[in-house]
Order: sequence, then structure tokens, then C-alpha cells
Amino acid sequence: MSSLEDEIKQLEDELIKTPYNKATSKHIGRVKAKIAKLKDEAVNRAMKAGGGGEGYQVKKSGDATAVLVGFPSTGKSTLLNKLTGTESAVGAYAFTTLTVVPGALEYKGAKIQLLDIPGLIAGAAMGKGRGKEVIAVVRNADIIIILVDVFNEAHFDVLLRELYDAGIRINVPKPDITIKKSAHGGIRLNAVGTLDLDIEEVRSILAESKMMNADILIRGNATQDDLIDAVQGNRVYIPAFIAVNKVDLVDKERYLEIEHDIGERFGSPPIMISAYGGYHLEELKDAIYDCLGFIRLYLKPHGGEADMEEPLIIRKGSTVEDVCNKLHREFVQKFRYARIWGKSVKHPGQRVGLTHRLLDSDLLSIIVEH
Repeated sequence: MSSLEDEIKQLEDELIKTPYNKATSKHIGRVKAKIAKLKDEAVNRAMKAGGGGEGYQVKKSGDATAVLVGFPSTGKSTLLNKLTGTESAVGAYAFTTLTVVPGALEYKGAKIQLLDIPGLIAGAAMGKGRGKEVIAVVRNADIIIILVDVFNEAHFDVLLRELYDAGIRINVPKPDITIKKSAHGGIRLNAVGTLDLDIEEVRSILAESKMMNADILIRGNATQDDLIDAVQGNRVYIPAFIAVNKVDLVDKERYLEIEHDIGERFGSPPIMISAYGGYHLEELKDAIYDCLGFIRLYLKPHGGEADMEEPLIIRKGSTVEDVCNKLHREFVQKFRYARIWGKSVKHPGQRVGLTHRLLDSDLLSIIVEH
């Protein structure tokens, strides 16, 4: 174990031994901030050591990218083959997949890029195994499918910890925290809504990053961990769900026990599948589609009839500008205005600009300069 990992372990032990109360909150905040800095340092060191590795640079394609994350030999390659028809090597031994293997899943009109990556192991975030390359691919995905099997289902918390240590936040919204450094004036905290953090906790966390003068604005509540993440500034927030593979190898009692246990610990029930037997793969496709938050958009050429047969598939929260970029980059350069019929506007045919956010089943007409 490196001295950096030793130091992290000592600080984590100290946190476990320190009861949280008003008197200790300032100290706990500072220790947490120090751990976060050291972990980032360890991850960055691992990322720089040895470069990227052949086969790990995957260009994103389609409407969204989903990545399969799991231990070696949980059936990721078999699942990718069944869902996409991609020929990813399959074997009954660890580390069959040595590079990232992309496949394409077409479902409900959406084109989803599905990535099979080498199995994660404990310590991956710190660069063990092929951790540094794998983590870089995961951070760039739109959703994460955490794949475990019926023989290691209880270890999904190890995967979650590796993702957390690599700055990946699962199924949580990004906290609305703005930090503006200043030359003087100390730490000034402003909050919109109820905030459990007090100014002393904030000062102790920022002091660990040698930030003594700053304006902090927090909208909504936030924890010490949220503030530390905002200070570090390199976190990614990605939706995820758990799929349990090889369920055809256990009896009904064990099946239900695994389903209940993961549902309780993860906060939502897993998708129970058999990649080899094809069990519940349609339900898995539904879960992928729903997790990606797709909406349908119908396009109407200026002065023409709307195409109601083949909707354009876009992500929830997309703007008119996002659609223009998806159709052709010149649409943004020559954009004049757009008209919309649907739930995102107050009246049919309303005129909107590039920043307008679209809703499911909107009908859109884009008017450009000729």
C-alpha cells in the first residue's frame, strides 16, 4: 500500500471513530475534505501513469451511451452479444474482455451505444488492474448498468465505492452550489432555502483547499459531501441501475431473496435477468430506455407537413439548439426562430429561440436563413 493510501486509510479510520455532533462537525468536514483531496490526487496519479491504453478511446455515437460495469466474469460480454449482436469474446474465466467493445442497441426508435468494458476490481479507481482506462470510459457515459451475478450480488457496494472514489455520483442530482473566489472579505455564505451547514463547517472545508476568500451560494439544502464535491469541481452525476445476471442458476427462494436484498440496499429493485437464457431482456431494454430519459420530437418542415411517423429521439431537458446541432451544425449558424406545437409552449405555433426546452411529443418547425 502506498503512503498516499496509508494516509487515506488513517483519515478514514479517524472519521469512523469520531461521533458526529455540533462540536465535531467542523473537524469532520475538514477531515472529509482532506480525504477527498488525497483520493483525487491518487486517482490523477493513476490516470497519468501509463497513458490511456489501446482500445479504450471510444467515440460516442447514437442518441446516448450506456456502459456495462461489473466484476470480471459476470456475463457482460454475453449480455452485449444478446442485446446488440456484437461479437464480444466470451469465456468462463476472468478478464475475457481486454478492451472496450462497443455495440449498438436500437430500441423504440432510439440508437443506444452499449459499451462492454473490462471487469472492475477493488482498487480500480486508484489504478489497479485496468482501472484508470475503464473509469475514464465510465465517466463519459450517459447511464451506467451495474451488472452483478447471483454468486457475487452482495458485492455491488464494492463497485459503487470504486465509482464514488473516481468522482462518479450515482442517481443524485448535481447540488446547486456556486463558489466564486475573491481577493478579500473572507468566506461569505448565502443560502436559498433551508441549509443545515453552518459557516464554520463551510470555512473548515474550504480551508483544506487554501480558499480563504470566496462567495458561496447554495440553493436548496446541501451536505458537507456536496460542498466538498463542488470545491473539487470534477464530479460527474450519472443515472444507474443494477441488473442481476444468471438468475436461472438459483431457485425461486434465492431469486426473491437477492431481489429484495438489493432493492433494500440500493434503493430501487434490480432487473433480474439471464443473458445466456434471454430471460427478462425486454424488461432490461425498457429499463435502459427509461433510465436514459428519452423523449419523442416530431419535425415539421417550414411550410410542409409534419412527419408523425418517425419521431426524432432526444434526451429529456434538450433545447432547440440541441436539436439543431443534432440535425446539422449549420442550423445553429443560420437559425432565425422556431415554432412549437405541444406541451412546452403556452399556445400552438408559439415562436421560440434556441434556449427553449422541449417536452415529449412536441412538434417543432425550425426556420433558418436561406
